[in-house]
Amino acid sequence: MMDREARERIRVRVEQHSTEPLYIISVAARMLDVHAQTLRTYEREGLVRPARSRGGVRMYSDHDIERLRRIRTLVDELGCNLAGVDVILNLMERMQGMQAEIGRLRDELQRERDRHLPAPRAPRTD
Repeated sequence: MMDREARERIRVRVEQHSTEPLYIISVAARMLDVHAQTLRTYEREGLVRPARSRGGVRMYSDHDIERLRRIRTLVDELGCNLAGVDVILNLMERMQGMQAEIGRLRDELQRERDRHLPAPRAPRTD
């Protein structure tokens, strides 16, 4: 089983890759089957913040693309307006943060238990 530090190193590497700006707006729009203006609107509303190249070109990461897919689902399938999308995405991010914190606290609690409690005995087979 991987230790916590190894899992964290892997998570950071994956996260760094997923946040690397890769796609210009026309490619991102094609991937999402939307008009580029829709992506500009989402940016103007603060729903997504693509990176900018030195020349000012919007560059979207895989993380941005996933976020935009969630936005499209909320708008197209659930009928949310952009204000509602913003609230939902913020709540989802807070929930993910809380779940991560719960995981860290669970790991910490288990380490404390392991430090203070004797190891369980193997059942007797007499």
